[in-house]
Amino acid sequence: MRLSLRLIIFLVAGITLVTFVVARNEVRSEKRGLRADLERRAAILAESLQEIVEPAVEAGSRSQLRHIVERFGNREGLAGVVVYDAQGNVLAESSTLVARFDPLPIPAALAKDPDDGVSEFVKLGGKDMHAYFLPLRSKGSTAGFIAIFHDASYIEAQSLRIWRDTLWHAVAQVLLIVLITVLIIRWTIIAPISRTAEWMKGLRAGRKVPRPAMPQEDFLGPFSQEVVNLAQSLAEARAAAEEEARLRETGESMWTPERLRVSIQSKTLQSPLFVVSNREPYMHVKRGKGIEMIIPASGLVTALEPILRACDGKWIAAGSGDADRETVDERDHLRVPPEEPEYTLRRVWLTKEEEEGYYYGFSNEGLWPLCHIAHTRPVFRVSDWQRYQDANRKFADAVLEEMAGAENPLVLVQDYHFALLPRMIKEARPDARVAIFWHIPWPNPEAFGICPWQRELLDGLLGADLVGFHIQAHCNNFLETVDRALESRIEWERFAVKRHGQTTQVRPFPISVDFRENHAEPKIPESPYVVRTGLLKSLGIEASFLGIGVDRIDYTKGIIERFRGIERFLEKWPGYQRQFTFVQIGAPSRTRIQRYHDFVAEVEAEAARINARFQTPKWKPIVLLKRHHEHNEILPYYRAADLCMVTSLHDGMNLVAKEFVAAREDEEGALILSQFTGASRELRDAIIVNPYDIEQLSEAIRTALEMNAPERHARMQRLRRTVREHNVYRWAGNLITELSEIRVEDSEDGHFSPEEPAKKESHESGLAIVSGKAASGGSD
Repeated sequence: MRLSLRLIIFLVAGITLVTFVVARNEVRSEKRGLRADLERRAAILAESLQEIVEPAVEAGSRSQLRHIVERFGNREGLAGVVVYDAQGNVLAESSTLVARFDPLPIPAALAKDPDDGVSEFVKLGGKDMHAYFLPLRSKGSTAGFIAIFHDASYIEAQSLRIWRDTLWHAVAQVLLIVLITVLIIRWTIIAPISRTAEWMKGLRAGRKVPRPAMPQEDFLGPFSQEVVNLAQSLAEARAAAEEEARLRETGESMWTPERLRVSIQSKTLQSPLFVVSNREPYMHVKRGKGIEMIIPASGLVTALEPILRACDGKWIAAGSGDADRETVDERDHLRVPPEEPEYTLRRVWLTKEEEEGYYYGFSNEGLWPLCHIAHTRPVFRVSDWQRYQDANRKFADAVLEEMAGAENPLVLVQDYHFALLPRMIKEARPDARVAIFWHIPWPNPEAFGICPWQRELLDGLLGADLVGFHIQAHCNNFLETVDRALESRIEWERFAVKRHGQTTQVRPFPISVDFRENHAEPKIPESPYVVRTGLLKSLGIEASFLGIGVDRIDYTKGIIERFRGIERFLEKWPGYQRQFTFVQIGAPSRTRIQRYHDFVAEVEAEAARINARFQTPKWKPIVLLKRHHEHNEILPYYRAADLCMVTSLHDGMNLVAKEFVAAREDEEGALILSQFTGASRELRDAIIVNPYDIEQLSEAIRTALEMNAPERHARMQRLRRTVREHNVYRWAGNLITELSEIRVEDSEDGHFSPEEPAKKESHESGLAIVSGKAASGGSD
C-alpha cells in the first residue's frame, strides 16, 4: 500500500502541475486572441463611423451627431459611442453610456499624435471596458474625436470558464489515472508476486504446487528468472536428498551429479579443472540486432559440468558462433553458465582453412569412415593431415597456457579429433596424468592400417596414461593394432602397453545418459495413446501404431536399411498398412562434405519411393522430419512411440537407445537395437538385430508391435534399471577416478617416480579435460 500511495501522490502532483501550466498558457493565449479580435472590431467600427461623423462635426450639428451615436450605440456588445470636439468636450454620446458611466478624457497619446487611433482597456464603473479613440479631420486639422466603447468583461468570463473546465478535467483525469494505476499495480505486480510467493511457500513446505504464470514485464523479468532458478534449485536439491535417502534405504549405489561433484572434490582438493573441447558448451550467435546464447545438445556437457562447477574449472573449446568473439574478454575468457557463473570458458579460434582440413577433412572424411566400417571409403590428404597436426598443436598450446602453475594436472582428451594431443601435452608436462576417451569404434588392425599416418596417430595416443573405449572389443582391437604397427610390449593380463618407458592402460568405460527423475518437470497428463494421436494428427497422419528413429543423417546410422526393413514389414504383413507410421527425425550434418550431401538426397529419395508405393490420402508409412530438433521436441515422440529403431551399421555406443529407455517412465514401448552398437552389449533386453538383414528387421518390427504386455513391461523395466544404474555420471566418475589413481612414471628409466602414493598424488592434482564431440546420439 505504501508503494501505491506514493505512486498516487506523485501522479496527482504531476498531473496537477502539468494541468496548471497548460491551463495558464491556454488562458493567456485565449485572452490575447479575444483582445486582438475586440480591438480589430472596434477599429473597423470607428473607421466606418468616421466617414459620417466628420461632416456632422464640421457642420456643428449636435442633433445629427446624437442621432448617429444612438443609432450605432445599441449594437450587441457595444457599450456606447462618444463624439468629442477638438478640446475634448463631449458633443454627443449614447444614452446607454451616459446612464452608466462618465465619459473618459481624451488619451494623452492621441493628443500628441492625432494621426492614428488609440486602443485602451480600462475600468468604468468597476467593469472591464475597451475604448478605441479615433481623430476626426476637417480641412486638414483635427476637428474632434470619436470613441467606441465595448464591454470587455466577457474576456475574463471566458478565462474563468477555461480555468473551471480545466479543473474538472484535471479532477476526472486524476481519478481515472489513479484507478487505472491501482488496477495495474494490483493485476500486474501485486497479484503475480502474491501468487509467486504462495507458490514458493508451497514448494518450501514440500507440496507439489503448479507453477503460476510469472510476471512478464521487463522490469520484473530478472525477478521472475531468479525465482524460477531458485525453485528449480530447490526442487533438484530436494529430489537429490530424497534419492540419496532412498538409495541408503535400499542399499543401492547410484551416481548422481552431487556424488560426482563430491568425488571429484575429494580427488582434486578444489584444484582448477581444465576442459578443452572441439565443440563448446555455450555458443553465441547473432539474431537480428541482438546476440543469442545457444546450448548445443551434448551428453558430455551433462556429465562434465558438475565437475567443472565443483572445481571452478576452465573449459577450452573452439569458438564456432558468429558472435563468440564479441562476448569474451581480452584473454578470450567467458564466465559460464550465464545465470550462475561457476567456471570459465576459454575459446580457441580456428581459421577457415584449419577447420576445413582438421575437422571436415582428416577427422570426418578420414578417421570417421576408417573407424566406422560402413563401406564408405576414407579420404586421406597430405594437406588435411597437416591441418590436423596444426589444430592439435593449437589446442595443446591453449591447454598448456591455461594449465600454467597447476601441479600434477589430470588431462582427459576426448575423441578422434585429438589423437596427437596426449603426446604433445605429455612431452611438455611429464607430471601430467593424461587420458583419452575414444567415442567411436576402433576397427581391426587391417582396417586401421589403411591410414597412411597410423604410426603417428598411435604414438600420439600412447602419450596418454589411460586410453578409454566404450566396450572391451574396441580395447582389444586397439591393442592388436598397436602390437602390429609399433614396437612395444603388450601386457594382455592387465590390458596395458609398455613403450619407451611409459605404460598406457586401456580400459572400457561405456558412456550413458542422465537418468535422473526430473521432479521439477510436470508429468504428461495424457496417456501415450492420446499423445500419439496428437503427434500423428499434427503430421496429417491417421494411424494406430507409431515408430520413432532419431539420428543425424549419417551413412553409419543405417537409415536406408531401416526404411527397407519397414517396406518389407508392410509387404509381409499388409494388415499394418494404413496402421503403422514410422517418424524419422533426421538432422542434416556435415553437408559441406560431398558424401554427406549426397546421402541426404539418398535418404529423401528412399523415403519418397516407399511412400509412393504404399501411401493413401490420410496415411503414409514414413514421415521424414529433416531438421534439428531440441530434446524437448523429441521427448513426446519417445514417450508415445510403440517402438524405437536404432539400426546403426557401426557405432561406438549410441545414446539414442538409452535416451529412449530413459524417457519411458510408463515402462512401455520396445527398443529395436543393432548388434553393431556398443549399447547392444548392455541393453540385452532390446530386440537385437543385424541391420543388413532386411528380413530380420521386418520380423523385429512385427515382434515389437505384437509383444504381449507383460513381456514388454518386464523388458523395459530391466532396460531402465540398466540405464539408471550405468548413467553418465558413473561414466565420468569411473573414468576420472581411474585416471587420478595412476602413478606417473619416469619416462627415462620406466620406473615410478619416488613420490607419495597414487591417491595422495591425485589429491594434489589439477584436472584438464579435452573433448572433441557432443555426445548426444554419438560422436560428431
